[in-house]
Amino acid sequence: MKVAVIGGGAAGFFAALSVAEHHPRATVVLYEKSDKVLSKVRISGGGRCNVTHDEHEPRKLAKHYPRGGAFLRKAFKHFSVADTIAWFSERGVSLKVEPDGRMFPITDDSETIAQALLRTATDLGIQVELRSPVSNIQPVAGGYVLSTHGKEVGADKVIISAGGHPKPEAYRWLAALGHRIEPPVPSLFTFNMPNDPIRELMGVVLHARVRIAGEDLESNGPVLITHWGLSGPAVLRLSAWGARILNGKDYRFTVQVNWLQGRSEDDLRATFAAEADPMNRKLAANADPVKLPKRFWEFQLRNAGIDPEQVWGSVAKKERNRLIDLLTNDRFEVQGKTTFKEEFVTAGGVALTEVDPDTMQSRLCPGLYFAGEVLDIDGITGGFNFQAAWTTGHIAGRLRG
Repeated sequence: MKVAVIGGGAAGFFAALSVAEHHPRATVVLYEKSDKVLSKVRISGGGRCNVTHDEHEPRKLAKHYPRGGAFLRKAFKHFSVADTIAWFSERGVSLKVEPDGRMFPITDDSETIAQALLRTATDLGIQVELRSPVSNIQPVAGGYVLSTHGKEVGADKVIISAGGHPKPEAYRWLAALGHRIEPPVPSLFTFNMPNDPIRELMGVVLHARVRIAGEDLESNGPVLITHWGLSGPAVLRLSAWGARILNGKDYRFTVQVNWLQGRSEDDLRATFAAEADPMNRKLAANADPVKLPKRFWEFQLRNAGIDPEQVWGSVAKKERNRLIDLLTNDRFEVQGKTTFKEEFVTAGGVALTEVDPDTMQSRLCPGLYFAGEVLDIDGITGGFNFQAAWTTGHIAGRLRG
């Protein structure tokens, strides 16, 4: 049996390994359009590779996927987080858990993961064809014919793991097979606010609640102020869950930020009242009762019309109320987005209704399987996209169905 795997990213590579492990007599050829494999594995997580997430219950794990959660809940029963950890452990790679649940190799080096995959591929005899883009797939009796570099090659089974793409044209060859393609839009991006003064606080991180005005979209967690605008886990999660809505707004919308993790105006006002005696004797710059980063506190004082060198007891009620509003319901006009570092993720791809989650086989084309981001699956940051790649790749490589 000859099996063609299209795409040399995490999902494609893992699918090829799975084929070779489950069908040791098969010839496995992996076609990669670029001049190297596992590019995202090597650069992800700042070069550390966030392999997976320490959430072992499939139902809870699936909740971290804005698209594809119900589909993956079934798939995780076949290859779970525990299976991922065991797979790498069996190949000499130990993973560690960080406080937020993200899991990395103990070496903190993504090359550890890449080399484990490459060594296994060599041991299993997988053929890797670089600079070999596949432009067309044609069903024939008993299999498929692939067009690559102007020549045609045959395969009994095909696994497509070509990754996500921002442009619909990239999916035409799959649509030609009869598959419905969910329109691709970016996911995981930062909010650009090109003219907002808050950018002068780049590097400041606060735990906050972030909302999109007029939409039922909210996220809580660390927010990073950058020279572009707002980033950090809370913003990235919001961008993922709101990917299609924000695309429909052409990335121009109002974001509301509660810099105190959702505390109410009344609660903050009560804190000010309870701390009135010590606060009133201090300069406003030193009177912060909620322990915000000093640069941020002084920035918001000035926004509220309060001189940081002014004694707090002399601050007028109007300015105090303005400060309370800024801390609990700040507003920013977003005018664009920026891809989050190397973590480019696309929402959209092959419609999941046309793929069997227990086998990853196409419901339309027998012998054709899918894995990874080519499917309409995407997760938030934290190792979830890689886990989806390992799971779908492993299942597809069993070649069942």
